Amino acid sequence: MKIAVLDDWQGVAQANADWDKLRTHGELVFFQDAFANDDEAVAKLAGTDIVLAMRERTQFNGNLVRRLKGVRMLGTTSARTLSLDMAACTEMGIVVTNTEGGPGTPATAELALALMLNGLRGLDQAHANMRAGKFQMGVPVGFACTGKTLGLVGVGRIGSLMARYAIALGMKVQAWSQNLTEDAAKAAGATKVDKDTLMATSDVISIHYVLSDRSRGMIAAADLARMKPGALLVNTSRGPIVDEAAMLAALREGRIKVGLDVYDREPLPADHELRRLPNATLTPHLGYCVQEVWENFYPQHVENALAFLAGTPIRVANPEVLQKRG
Repeated sequence: MKIAVLDDWQGVAQANADWDKLRTHGELVFFQDAFANDDEAVAKLAGTDIVLAMRERTQFNGNLVRRLKGVRMLGTTSARTLSLDMAACTEMGIVVTNTEGGPGTPATAELALALMLNGLRGLDQAHANMRAGKFQMGVPVGFACTGKTLGLVGVGRIGSLMARYAIALGMKVQAWSQNLTEDAAKAAGATKVDKDTLMATSDVISIHYVLSDRSRGMIAAADLARMKPGALLVNTSRGPIVDEAAMLAALREGRIKVGLDVYDREPLPADHELRRLPNATLTPHLGYCVQEVWENFYPQHVENALAFLAGTPIRVANPEVLQKRG
């Protein structure tokens, strides 16, 4: 038997769970690098029985799932993920399991806050100066949070936390989403506004929205054009929510700044234009990637795989497949 652990981009999997019981069942292989494409994934996963992945890293589209002929169980770290074709897994008789998260919600909100503070104070350039033996020269003049307006696109669990942080910093908070009510905005400490107003009057816009067909490209060229000159766009949700081509155009023109943790394609290609733009601060999708989360995800991956091998699968995301197998 072969068990593959995928998407270990920070090399943390082995240290955060006891894998020995799984090793008694067969070969255990850890993959740190992302697969370049479906063909590479199929080649490297040949002969694999169990795949343990991280949500929304390897894209398990229907084509890939149907080519993974020997896989009997696929573990992911969320019950809801657009990167996995659940119907194709069920069709192929693959049991999909998930894990319960650690504090990924506050961790993501905290990173959004960090990107906002960096964007307002130019901390990345200040750090680069200090490393290079320089001091203040060339560091942009910053702005205080107090009195500024934060516009939230989405006021769910993460957006509500971001609102609390902003209020503590003396910021005004306004919010918009497709289904936001006055009461929900008020409960988060925000004022409900329409989308055009939010884009035009916010000093910082922070996106906290689930990616779906409805939200893909939701922040379009016209929205970016409404932003104040020099305003900051923070995205710790999903890259495709923002029209990337329009965002790149606005950045080239120097009209806005961005703090991004998520991208249309991940890992972000080494030659991507975003890496060269001075008004873009980039982090490598670190939102939920904290120690406390790994201490939940990986032990539960092991538990799920052992339960599957024992014939009593747990945390099954597609229970209908068990009836099909049964």
